[in-house]
Amino acid sequence: MVTRLAVREESTMHDHRKLGRELELFGSDPLLGAGLPYWLPDGAIVRHSLEEYVRDVERRAGYRHVHSPVLGKRELYELSGHWSHYRDDMFPPMDLGGEQVVLRPSLCPHHALIYRSRGRSYRELPLRLAELGGMYRAELSGVLGGLSRVRAIQLNDAHVFCTLDQVEDEAAAALALIRRAYDALGIQPARYRLSLAGDSGKYVGDAGKWLRAADILRSVLDRAGLAYDAVEGEAAFYGPKIDVQVVDSAGRESTLSTVQVDFHQPEQFALEYVGADGAKHRPVMVHRSIIGSIERAMAQLIEVHGGAFPAWLAPVQLRLLPVSDAELPYANRIRHDDLRIEVVDASRGSLGARIRDGRLAPYQAVIGPREVSSGGLSVRLRDGSQLDARPVDDVLAWLADEIRKPLRPANPASGPGFPEPPSR
Repeated sequence: MVTRLAVREESTMHDHRKLGRELELFGSDPLLGAGLPYWLPDGAIVRHSLEEYVRDVERRAGYRHVHSPVLGKRELYELSGHWSHYRDDMFPPMDLGGEQVVLRPSLCPHHALIYRSRGRSYRELPLRLAELGGMYRAELSGVLGGLSRVRAIQLNDAHVFCTLDQVEDEAAAALALIRRAYDALGIQPARYRLSLAGDSGKYVGDAGKWLRAADILRSVLDRAGLAYDAVEGEAAFYGPKIDVQVVDSAGRESTLSTVQVDFHQPEQFALEYVGADGAKHRPVMVHRSIIGSIERAMAQLIEVHGGAFPAWLAPVQLRLLPVSDAELPYANRIRHDDLRIEVVDASRGSLGARIRDGRLAPYQAVIGPREVSSGGLSVRLRDGSQLDARPVDDVLAWLADEIRKPLRPANPASGPGFPEPPSR
């Protein structure tokens, strides 16, 4: 397990708020308001790549994607329990046509309504519904900071509706997706936490079901062979959860990903399915988020990598550096549909300065008269090592394949042959 101190030492030099602005990834403006950052073009590329990755992982895992509105009637959140247990963190209701509507603080009530939009059979379960959706928290100005704590959140959320016999396997599969995503992102959890109910009155539901849910999550963690801390008083108001904790550059710990078992909301929304016996039964909800909010995930990525993102996330994946204007037409013709390529010409400084400026890019290639005459390309890696020159089309195909490697399912077919690069 990576200790909090180790994570803090690794990321001491990378405050995402400072670096994110220096790299022109995101910004803010007083006219938008505190806790409402905007995304600049390079930041939007990283964000979109992250979103596409998560959607693809979910699709391959059997999730079906939905969209739901960011507004809902106050009665919806009264039914779910959010209004009574979470009201202080919600934006005030808006009067609209004799009704009160609010910005949603969570997606789970919306997905419960989607589930109950028609009758369900046990043959459909587990039903996995996923959404990359907006939600809103009325955070106080004093706790807002960069991307880590914001008021408008884009959450990678999903809810699995399943039978009691399926719950443990579904929760275990969700945790496996989280661990796989962290590998692809280059993120190390600070710790795993089993968040349980405490003595406060904020928790709802039957005590026996809470114990059963907690036992299921303990079993999931034990099956995965993960060390964890059991902490009372950190559960959601409706059920216990596994929290995957990360630490920022200042040593502050926060939850990035989560897996929750919920017996309460299916009761509240009277969710049902027809079992093999022809009788009606109550499903269980597994709440899970692979990477949490896009904002907090981006903050963690910036701090962990210092802007040197994994190649599949990098805003520019290959920088082409023509030595002079004579090589510029050749450089401009180098394109590949699956690569983000930028041509950095001599007007932006000396060759040495351009190489230094591109130190965060995963790949760079200097183009001189020899490359133009041979139709070749020699790729320079972040660590300064250089690959042998090969025909341009071969190099581009290899790069596209290399960049996709962390995103492939287990046991992928082998890609095109090309010498393995030096360690980087």
